[in-house]
Amino acid sequence: MKALLIAICLLTASFLVSAMPLKAPTSAELRARLDTLKPGQFLWYPQVSPRGPVTVVVSLTEQRAYVYRNGIAIGVSTVSSGKPGRETPTGVFSILQKSVNHHSDLYNSAPMPYMQRLTWDGIALHAGNLPGYPASHGCVRLPKEFAKELFKTTGFSSTTVIVSDTHSAPVEVYHPGLLAPVVSDGKAQGTLVPSNQMYWNDPAPQAGPLSILISRADSRIYVFRGGQAIGSAPVVSQAPNQQRSGMAVFSLLAKPTTTGSDPVPTLHWSVVLESNPEYGQTPQTQLGGLSVNPVFLQQLHAAMDVGTTLVITDLASTQDTRSDTNFTVIASETDAPKEPPVKK
Repeated sequence: MKALLIAICLLTASFLVSAMPLKAPTSAELRARLDTLKPGQFLWYPQVSPRGPVTVVVSLTEQRAYVYRNGIAIGVSTVSSGKPGRETPTGVFSILQKSVNHHSDLYNSAPMPYMQRLTWDGIALHAGNLPGYPASHGCVRLPKEFAKELFKTTGFSSTTVIVSDTHSAPVEVYHPGLLAPVVSDGKAQGTLVPSNQMYWNDPAPQAGPLSILISRADSRIYVFRGGQAIGSAPVVSQAPNQQRSGMAVFSLLAKPTTTGSDPVPTLHWSVVLESNPEYGQTPQTQLGGLSVNPVFLQQLHAAMDVGTTLVITDLASTQDTRSDTNFTVIASETDAPKEPPVKK
């Protein structure tokens, strides 16, 4: 199964940004909706990971754009990239300029709503026509409502935009997955897959929000802070006959506290989204009983704070990666030229 299907386990079933489902769709329903995603349609669920740095991955292979916040997928959209002869360049970019009502300097002042510039020589993300195939002069066209929401979500140098295809990037970048690809030395490396052993490295506890992902398929827990992986450990089912399925998202209401001699802290969660509310309203009941190394849990509990997000999913988070030397960074200039042109 393509890794692009993995990302959708966290996304709402509606194509309307304003529509918030009372019950999350199942993984099978989400896969089906992704398979039938038509040009101009998108999925958007920012509440799954409400805070943290944003990464955008444009897969030219799939003609899709994936949005990650704090390392976890929050949206996917159809796109239209550069047509043959005017292909969208691959590479790692930062957002250099933003304009709600931009018009093209090269193509008869064509409107480019919610423009986000990637290079000074004419490449940008913006709302535009999506015929279902590459048709632009080099830019990445997005559905208007998706472009509007993305415009509100991204920053400037704090947002990384990766444009890739099958010839230029790791598997996880041109077939994006649940976890954001790691950008190292200007190249997308694909998600770093830890060994079977646990690890924990949280050098900057104040660097950003905490997000926790539990993948039943991987039998692993992953922890991110500010978009960076800081820990992971295997998880083991305590009650094989009570294993659950589906997805759930929770937000922590208060910092973990311990009472008396009980070393296990009390955790107060609010439910953000559940595909199977009949299981219960807590992570424990949704998981059906999983155990994690107690030392890892102690470190995790100490790091958790108000707003920590927990996502539970049936689907796998990663797959094997490979890289190619053709995937290069497109360097941005320090100063913008006067009235730089932008292609449509």
